[in-house]
Amino acid sequence: FVCFFLNIVNSCPATKPSMLNVHLVPHTHDDVGWLKTVDQYYYGGRNYIQHAGVQYILDSVVSELQKDPARRFIYVETAFFHRWWSEQSAKTRNIVTQLVQEGRLEFVNGGWCMSDEASTHYSAVIDQMTLGLRFLNDTFGECGRPRVAWHIDPFGHAREHASIFAQMGYDGFFFGRLDYQDKGRRMKMKEMEMVWRASESLKPPTADLFTGVLPNGYNPPAGFCWDQSCSDDPVQDDPELEDYNVDDLVNKFISISKAQADVYKTNHIIMTMGSDFQYENAIPWYKNMDKLIHYVNARQKNGSAVNVLYSTPSCYLQELNLAKQIWPIKTDDFFPYADDAHDFWTGYFTSRPALKRYERLSNSLLQTCNQLEVLGGSQSRDGPFGKGDRRAMAVAQHHDAVSGTEKQHVANDYAKRLGIGWDHCQVLVSNSLAALSGSNVPRVFCENLNISVCPLTEGSKRFSMNVYNPLARPISWSVHLPVNGSSYSVQDSNGMAVNSQVIPVSKATQNLRRGRGYAKNELVFQVQAPPLGFSTYSIILLGRAGAPDEPKRAAPVSMQNKYLKATFDPTTGLLSGLTNLETQQSIQLSQNFYWYNASNGNDESRQTSGAYIFRPNSSTPYTISSKPVVSTLQEVRQQFSPWVSQVVRLYEGSRELELEWTIGPVPVDDGLGKEVITRLDSSISSAEYFYTDSNGREVLQRRKDYRPTWDLKQTEPVAGNYYPMNSRAFIKDKGSQLTVVTDRSQGVSSLNNGSLEIMLHRRLLYDDYRGVGEPLSEPGEFGDGLVVRGRLLLTLTPPETAADAHRPLAQGMVLQPLLSFQDGTPSAIVEFSALQASLPPAVHLLTLSQWDKDSVLLRLEHQYESSESKTYSKPVTVNLQKMFSTLKVVGASEMSLGANQWKANMTRLQWNTGNDAHIYTLWLADNANTLQP
Repeated sequence: FVCFFLNIVNSCPATKPSMLNVHLVPHTHDDVGWLKTVDQYYYGGRNYIQHAGVQYILDSVVSELQKDPARRFIYVETAFFHRWWSEQSAKTRNIVTQLVQEGRLEFVNGGWCMSDEASTHYSAVIDQMTLGLRFLNDTFGECGRPRVAWHIDPFGHAREHASIFAQMGYDGFFFGRLDYQDKGRRMKMKEMEMVWRASESLKPPTADLFTGVLPNGYNPPAGFCWDQSCSDDPVQDDPELEDYNVDDLVNKFISISKAQADVYKTNHIIMTMGSDFQYENAIPWYKNMDKLIHYVNARQKNGSAVNVLYSTPSCYLQELNLAKQIWPIKTDDFFPYADDAHDFWTGYFTSRPALKRYERLSNSLLQTCNQLEVLGGSQSRDGPFGKGDRRAMAVAQHHDAVSGTEKQHVANDYAKRLGIGWDHCQVLVSNSLAALSGSNVPRVFCENLNISVCPLTEGSKRFSMNVYNPLARPISWSVHLPVNGSSYSVQDSNGMAVNSQVIPVSKATQNLRRGRGYAKNELVFQVQAPPLGFSTYSIILLGRAGAPDEPKRAAPVSMQNKYLKATFDPTTGLLSGLTNLETQQSIQLSQNFYWYNASNGNDESRQTSGAYIFRPNSSTPYTISSKPVVSTLQEVRQQFSPWVSQVVRLYEGSRELELEWTIGPVPVDDGLGKEVITRLDSSISSAEYFYTDSNGREVLQRRKDYRPTWDLKQTEPVAGNYYPMNSRAFIKDKGSQLTVVTDRSQGVSSLNNGSLEIMLHRRLLYDDYRGVGEPLSEPGEFGDGLVVRGRLLLTLTPPETAADAHRPLAQGMVLQPLLSFQDGTPSAIVEFSALQASLPPAVHLLTLSQWDKDSVLLRLEHQYESSESKTYSKPVTVNLQKMFSTLKVVGASEMSLGANQWKANMTRLQWNTGNDAHIYTLWLADNANTLQP
């Protein structure tokens, strides 16, 4: 079909160059779960919680758009639209298609959801965006491709998100929430709109993105909300009636418009006409906006210079682009976000830590399934795995999902959806591995290995373990299997003996199991797996007699391998130092656990800690224990309290120290909410600087009590210095860098020289009055409070080589090997790799996924920034035809990052940023197979 939207000017309403043009953008903000589940929101169920029914919104809007060709509407959440579209008749679909073709119904953002920007990993964000964009492309063609990213509700904004949007071909980005101090300064300086330079590594304008801050969050101006949920007066235009108000409303609207224009650069301003789940009855909205437009514009004959029109973000953006202004540049990000002096939205960086971990594990499993669907061929697809499981992962990226800011029953629903995806994915893995290994013996996936539960390994005398590696480089991984024997033989794929130890299950783990599993011991050994492939290990029980050595109740002096040495204080049993034996670097390093007393609002501000907001009563946290009970074996076990413990491990051949922490149930019977942290205090002279990653990719410099964009007036010395950490954070001086790699998104800060603190768990007693309406006090599996277990990896390196260690380490935490077990002897084929050779160290295989019957989607990325590694921050060439061992590449076409347009055809609006550049032209790599850092 012909798409008139190809030329955006043709579908946009005419404006008046000599007037102030007010672009009214009718919209609804439909959370894909928050106070209600995604299903309840769609159907309008449980309206006693919140009145909202998305299906009725789309029904009503489509009906009203047909009544006047001037009317416009934008829609964002493809998860909802896809469901609604599947229920429509051919007649309705034809009507909607025409509305899209004519630019009257415009899709913005276009992802499956509006993702969170603090707690999401870039790989999952790209996937959920691709899922939504593909549906729009398949359904509406080029007409359905969004030109504008629209993140009106997320609670702070990540630079990596802007980079992703730019590389997906978006022309601009609009958001609603901005720190109140930053917003005040930008309004004074007329810098509410800017060009966000979202990468220090990509050549401009590759990651440049025009960015605008919306004037009213995402709500209509005060007095002009005409939804059935609002109480503002309608336009009453019969002069014979007592409540005639046209003159008053027009005067008020013109006044608001001029005030808004005073803080923006051009004679075009945007007003969002809608809010949460509005337009369920679109009639009052459009009827009153029709009147508003008519009566405001009627004033022009009397000299008014205000022109009001229905519009869309794309049309508004087009006018800004035609204005030929010079736009300021933004190079940092928009974290942390505060909406008042004591209201920093930094608690959600850690809220619901178990869900955050489950989401990260689910992402790893999904990538494995995507890969094995390709590698296993048609046999792998004989099962329930499919689009629904990708949708569950996509929904989890929503800004009230992985963020941890939803009601408890909604969090349970997100976890349930992910769990169904796990079940389906495991069927695919079994099918694919059966095809690749030649064995149809049933496979078992032990999802509770983190608490030493796996019935097969606990009871079997002989079993095999398949280790699938989703990375494009070989990996080494430490395995802890629950067993009941005292001696085992372990052999690798070549039949060679593997060193192993049997150690008793820790008391902390025994307490976590609560009747599940009966293993007394753990079998510990190192495994290796080839790139994008698997290896198989055979485990045989040799004896049950005797018991492994019990841990010694004494503080160790040190533990070391050939790369690293960790020392402990013999008096307290706490970590006291770390030494890199390769570089002969040593630092003093102590680590302990603390908790902040969460504010209960008993002060002038009345602000409490809650799911969103972190607000401690004091800047000094409470120490949980200065002298934990310590026992040692091959690992150091530390018991800080009945609800806090830790195991410190240093594996043979590892260049990182592992800290496995267990926290919970957090006690609150004393009436105090608790925000639990671990703090690393070192001798590194960090000078109040620290560094965090942005969505797991590029790294940003942070500084205590400082913002690059404005002069900060710090009002919360702890919460106001917290930032999101998706995969790593570090401190450094000239000689040493201490890097922490984490297994989930968390909040992190550096409040003292040489210090790095990470918030691990939160249990609170009050709501923070930001809408969720319940305290963040997760009941856990047994109703007495959530117990969480996680890992931190520490590396000590020279700063100039630190990235060489933390880049692959972080990718290994995100994409972990998948273990599966078979009773009896190993498969016929015990080792496999889908690659002819490992990819170069700088190259990461981001995506390998079946696209259609005859093609796959392949994403390769250069995982190093342009100046962080002397060895790897260089362009790398990959030969696609020689990449795979089992797939024959007969052709390749380069696409945008979102895979919804050909890269060669991708063009974006150009923006003038002044002295640093002319109006840029789009830069494309000369060699499509050459990856730039």
